Amino acid sequence: MVREIRISGSGGQGILLAGLVLAEAAGVYEHKQVIQTEDFGGAMRGGAVRSDVLIDEQGEEIDFPVVIAPDILMAMTQAAAERWMPTVKDSGIILYDSTNITKVPPSKVARVYGIAITDITKANLGTDLGANMVALGILQRVSQIVSEDALRWALAERVPKGTQRFNKKALELGFDIAKDLQIPTGRARGTL
Repeated sequence: MVREIRISGSGGQGILLAGLVLAEAAGVYEHKQVIQTEDFGGAMRGGAVRSDVLIDEQGEEIDFPVVIAPDILMAMTQAAAERWMPTVKDSGIILYDSTNITKVPPSKVARVYGIAITDITKANLGTDLGANMVALGILQRVSQIVSEDALRWALAERVPKGTQRFNKKALELGFDIAKDLQIPTGRARGTL
C-alpha cells in the first residue's frame, strides 16, 4: 500500500530538507520503495513550498508518482493549511503549526494535531531554525511512517555538515513533544 505524505510551508522553513530526510529514512534505512518530489513557487524565501513523499511499505514499485490525496499532511503556514487540508483523506493525519496557522479549514480527517511548533522550537532552541525537524519528529510519532532510528540516520547524512548536532537536537525535541500527545486509535483533535 502506498502512503502519500505532503509536507508544506514556505521557502526558508526547511520543507524540502524535511521531505528529503523522510524519503531517505524510508528508502535507504528501511528499504521501502520511495518517491520524493518537490515544488517551490518563486524559488525564494517566503514562497510556497511543498515536498511530497510516497512510500510503499511492502517495497513494491510505485506506479503513479504523484500525491493526489495525502494520507499525512504537515502544514507549516496558513496558506499551506488552506490549500492542502481539504485534500487529505478522511482516514488521514494532519499535523499543523498553530504558531503560524490561526484559522484551520474544516476537515473530516480522523486525526488533527495543532501544535505551536515554531514557538516551542524558539523556546527550547533559541531560534525558529529547526522547526522543520521538530515537526518531523512529531510526525514520526503520530504516524509511525518510519522508525525513529531511520530518521536519526537519514538526518545525520542529509543535513548540511556542521548542523547535525543542532538538527538532531531539534528532531529529539519533536519526539519528546509527541510523547505528551495522546495518540488515539480513533478520531481525535489535539493541540499543544
